Amino acid sequence: MSTAPRVDYQTHPSQYKHWKLSFDGAIATLTADFDENGGLAPGYKLKLNSYDLGVDIELNDAINRIRFEHPEVRTVVVTSAKEKVFCSGANIFMLGVSSHGWKVNFCKFTNETRNGLEDSSAHSGLKFLAAVNGACAGGGYELALACDEIILVDDRSSAVSLPEVPLLGVLPGTGGLTRVTDKRHVRHDLADIFCTTTEGVRGQKAKDWRLVDDIAKPAVFAQKVRERAEQLAAQSDRPADGRGVELVALQRRVEADALHYDHVSVNIDRAKRTATFVVKAPAGAQPADVAGIEAAGAAWYPLALARQLEDAILSMRTNELDIGTWLITTQGDAAAVLAMDAVLSAHASHWLVRETIGLLRRTFSRLDVSSRSLFALIEPGSCFAGSFLELALACDRSYHLALPDDEDQAPKITVGEANFGLYPMVTGQSRLGRRFYDEAAPMEAVRAAAGRALDADAAFALGLVTSNPDDIDWADEVRIAIEERVAMSPDALTGMEANLRFNGPENMFTRIFGRLTAWQNWIFQRPNAVGEYGALKVYGKGNKAAFDWNRV
Repeated sequence: MSTAPRVDYQTHPSQYKHWKLSFDGAIATLTADFDENGGLAPGYKLKLNSYDLGVDIELNDAINRIRFEHPEVRTVVVTSAKEKVFCSGANIFMLGVSSHGWKVNFCKFTNETRNGLEDSSAHSGLKFLAAVNGACAGGGYELALACDEIILVDDRSSAVSLPEVPLLGVLPGTGGLTRVTDKRHVRHDLADIFCTTTEGVRGQKAKDWRLVDDIAKPAVFAQKVRERAEQLAAQSDRPADGRGVELVALQRRVEADALHYDHVSVNIDRAKRTATFVVKAPAGAQPADVAGIEAAGAAWYPLALARQLEDAILSMRTNELDIGTWLITTQGDAAAVLAMDAVLSAHASHWLVRETIGLLRRTFSRLDVSSRSLFALIEPGSCFAGSFLELALACDRSYHLALPDDEDQAPKITVGEANFGLYPMVTGQSRLGRRFYDEAAPMEAVRAAAGRALDADAAFALGLVTSNPDDIDWADEVRIAIEERVAMSPDALTGMEANLRFNGPENMFTRIFGRLTAWQNWIFQRPNAVGEYGALKVYGKGNKAAFDWNRV
């Protein structure tokens, strides 16, 4: 889909084409009713509740609005308005006409959205129940798998399936294989059968195989869903009397070579194939108590920053494929960042603060899994402290300017308590823990230096930065490093960076992203999937795929 229009990740329920959102006390219902003529690009119809990126952009928006605008909601029921169809997964014709890069980025965003459901369940008490009231295939079942529980209607026809291997010659792209085993503990031989048949599994067998949690006859399906939604809600501590925060539209200016928000800007140098992210510290008086935070609403700095940075990352990932190196910089007062962190820590149990920390956590994780080279530049005026230091720790390299003869102007970094686990990566590790392999000696040395403003030499001695050139060498060293990086193979860099960034313990989320990055990325380019007679290309045309039978 190389000719696709610029993708905008911002939307509003009044603009939804595909989802209906309703509220009843502690239970929200998110109903799939995809407009088959509402695809993000021409060339396909979203029949049978099949989805494209536009559907998932709405889904991500809806979940965020539940998180922030409706704190009284404790359980989200995901279901369908279509007769006999829950969701048939990613639209196959969309995949067939899409470029390789579009397919992979589409899968990455849908992965992040589904992982976000589990993140909210684990960290902020928002529970998800899939009420599967019809055929549930491929990405539709993967959405159900991301929920805490699945109830399947037992009507002799509705089934769950992952038919990608036999039907399309590709893999389930949003965590299906991994969640079936790691999350639902389906026996591996049964999973093998399940993933190599197109008709799926229904009724009692689906429950016996652990593919769903429960089944219900059509006459009692709605009642059972309601009862279980209420039981899940009882496990949550989200406040029944919380005052929601409206997620007003982001104020941003999109230019040919730049994105501008209040707290974030991105400047693109197309000749050098780089983009410079500038993240600005809070300025002026900031609320320090819950009343002030609630009054600030969506304008509260940490929440506004998280939304703006997330939008910038997503926009650059999708719309600027050839800008392969991102330079991460910061501006402002480090003390103001540390003061923000103190407020987040002091009120971390308040629902709005907790949700904001969650959005920051997920946004920083979007950096980790972005297929871009990330370099942090620590220069005069920088404020890589506490939460902002996470931006540098997420980078592949960090360059810290040394000014030994000008202590006042020398840029400093400050390790804060936030760096020891407030924003864990998808591995569950802090970025400091990842950096030092959680080895006791370097971690203790860094903790001993926490709270101190560290110049380039001190930061380098602790292993917190990659290089500490002085002002004589700075310009040449940084320039050469960037030019060398830009000249390397993007494919090789993507594989290398993903391997080096996730050097810690494996878990379900790292395996989901690892399989997407390695296997699906490769399979999406193989003739068996996308060649002239590949399974994705001939689907729906009455022709049979012609496979190269060589095992590679």
